[in-house]
Amino acid sequence: MRLWVGLLVALLPGLAAAREIKLATWNFDWLTTRAAGDPALPGDIQPKSPEDLARLRAYGEALAPDVVAVEGVDGAAAAAQIFPPARYAIAMAGDDVVQRVGIVVRQGISFTRHPDLAALDVYPPGAKWHLRRGADVTLDFPGAPLRILAVHLKTGCRFDELKTSQRPACHTLAAQEAVLQDWITARAAAGEAFVVLGDFNRRFDGHDGFLPALERGGASLRDAGAGRASPCWGGESFIDHILLGGPARDWLVPDSLRVLVYREHEPEWKKRLAGHCPVSIRLNIPVRPEAGGGETP
Repeated sequence: MRLWVGLLVALLPGLAAAREIKLATWNFDWLTTRAAGDPALPGDIQPKSPEDLARLRAYGEALAPDVVAVEGVDGAAAAAQIFPPARYAIAMAGDDVVQRVGIVVRQGISFTRHPDLAALDVYPPGAKWHLRRGADVTLDFPGAPLRILAVHLKTGCRFDELKTSQRPACHTLAAQEAVLQDWITARAAAGEAFVVLGDFNRRFDGHDGFLPALERGGASLRDAGAGRASPCWGGESFIDHILLGGPARDWLVPDSLRVLVYREHEPEWKKRLAGHCPVSIRLNIPVRPEAGGGETP
């Protein structure tokens, strides 16, 4: 009887079928193709050696994401050192910074690019430094599109109360929080399924008000890492977060949160590989059977 039911579902294209995908975020710190001493790199940053890259590629293969937000990456060529273009499409934000944000999508998953969330660069025009834009795409799953925003927010304000802190970094993060809230509010108002993920440089512990502030426009967010701590490099609270909104709140596969911890434990490897470990979840998306894909122009 079950076989006949399965055949019937396969023959009726109007019926939804679940598709499970693995979604991850990974901050590489400084993944670049530039040579040591390049004026765009800080003086204390050494580009990753061929051995370092080989190890990161192996971890990428072990991670095996369907979609991964990447941070700290100096363009598509740098990302391709870890995620081969034969298997992945790479959509990097278009800003002129070394530590850029991007979204890497397994070949065969169709997606549409949206303009970068450039407003996350809250510094004034003409400023010497620039903040990272957000990368924004929609995965074009038939009947259940999923909007994804990858971010890498300002560092230097992991704990302070944003409204009362005297730290300039906290003032900057508060301004970025408002930009992010606007984007989330727009998605919720449109009834979209969406995910915001990446390096927030903020711990959502205890009574922190950052996450509730993102919900003030009427959105309800599900923090995939709520109540958990990261085992990366000996253990710490998460600053790499995956937030689910709209219908996507209900797509999270229970207990699917994972952190891929490096086998290397010596302090030197924290710089040679990355100070962050890949964080992933699985989503069960109610989509119709689809044809092949790639990036939509």
